[in-house]
Amino acid sequence: MEALKIGIMGTGRIASVLANTMLQMPQVVLMGAASRSLEKAEEFAARFSIERAYGSYEELAKDPDIQLIYIATPHSEHCSNAKLCLENGKHVLCEKAFAANYAQAKEMTDLAEEKNLMITEAMWVRYMPMAKTLKEVLNSGIIGEPMTLTANLCYLVSDKPRLVKPELAGGALLDVGVYTLNFASIVFGDEITDIQSSVIKTDSGVDAQNSITLCYPGGKMAILNSSLQVLSDRMGIIYGTKGYLVVENVNNFESIHVYNTDRELIETHIRPEQISGYEYQIEASGEAIRNGWTECPQMPHKATLDVMKVMDELRRQWGIRYPFEA
Repeated sequence: MEALKIGIMGTGRIASVLANTMLQMPQVVLMGAASRSLEKAEEFAARFSIERAYGSYEELAKDPDIQLIYIATPHSEHCSNAKLCLENGKHVLCEKAFAANYAQAKEMTDLAEEKNLMITEAMWVRYMPMAKTLKEVLNSGIIGEPMTLTANLCYLVSDKPRLVKPELAGGALLDVGVYTLNFASIVFGDEITDIQSSVIKTDSGVDAQNSITLCYPGGKMAILNSSLQVLSDRMGIIYGTKGYLVVENVNNFESIHVYNTDRELIETHIRPEQISGYEYQIEASGEAIRNGWTECPQMPHKATLDVMKVMDELRRQWGIRYPFEA
């Protein structure tokens, strides 16, 4: 099987993790890296032994040898960057949050389908073996009917300018809250009957921390919290009619502990060894491209769009609009 030729757009921290991961994957070739600064691109390329460095995103998108482009730019740039890639015949793996809003996300997936190219959101937990394990545990009925879940994801990152700038679509929701929303989506699906929320804003006007309550058919409920200002335990807990389970780290499921009605530990699942966890979304992208799919089954377009709709509604409730939104 011929190795998948990949380029990286953006050269920040996540791009570095992805680059290091790909170097350990024989089924892919990390061929190019692009930044708006040639110097940064060349430094990044040298660090990871990447053959080609580009001083503009256009050069990467137009390289005929590149098949898949991983987009690691700020949220505000995802839509224009993805369209540039798709217009030049490139498949796209785009960092979360997939776009700044639903309209942008729909534009991106529609264009991919029109061009018969694959585009998928790099919501890495969706692609991991532990996501499948979680579904299997829930489907086994060991905790009965899941009725309630809680999830939190909070980091001490308010000092990072990108995360508090409205013009870059900053805020806790798009950066870390999107993980809690995806956790709820994995467990309860995307048919939401009610959305309630509270927010604390930064001085710049984006959400510093938020609390979200989602209701689902059948009386199910998810309570989600995210923040840029504090450190949390990152736990996801699913409460059922016959017990409950605890997922350690909703940002990269490390373990699943299952408890019965006496709160006794009855089952444990530990995450398998991984390079970084990012390898699974790259493998899934390669599989989709080989099969001629425009999406990955692990992260279908509908799931991405449904989560984007929820985030749009939350920002509407909070009165947060990004400067570039019409």
